[in-house]
Amino acid sequence: PLTPTRAPPPIPAARALLTPAARAAHPAKPAATPPAKGFRDVTVDEFDQMRKGTNVVVLDVRTAKEFADGHLPNAVNLDFYATDFALQLGKLDKGKTYLVHCAAGGRSAKACDQMAKLSFTNSVNMLGGYNAWVKAGKSVALPVGK
Repeated sequence: PLTPTRAPPPIPAARALLTPAARAAHPAKPAATPPAKGFRDVTVDEFDQMRKGTNVVVLDVRTAKEFADGHLPNAVNLDFYATDFALQLGKLDKGKTYLVHCAAGGRSAKACDQMAKLSFTNSVNMLGGYNAWVKAGKSVALPVGK
């Protein structure tokens, strides 16, 4: 009796032009997977819980003026727009966990990405930033008179 045969898997167009022997000699490479993001995103509530941990630094990457107008308690300010931002990042202790935020989440995500490239392994981005923090009714440190 005849046994049914399966059709071979489709061959990408460029490989289809090769002879079977050439295809065997040069196997197709698997598609490259995009590199994983070197940090994780968390909600305001997750961020709030994480900041209560040990070995944690709350890193505010807004401008000095934004920071002066109000910031998370015990936050450290490092202006994302400063010309020496990357240099200042590089001086931070890579053994700590950095909880990073800005006003809305864009600068902090970029800062976390830079940190990953500098071999930081524990950086966390707060989705929605300081604006989401305030909207959620979380505590803030305000300047005198506000």
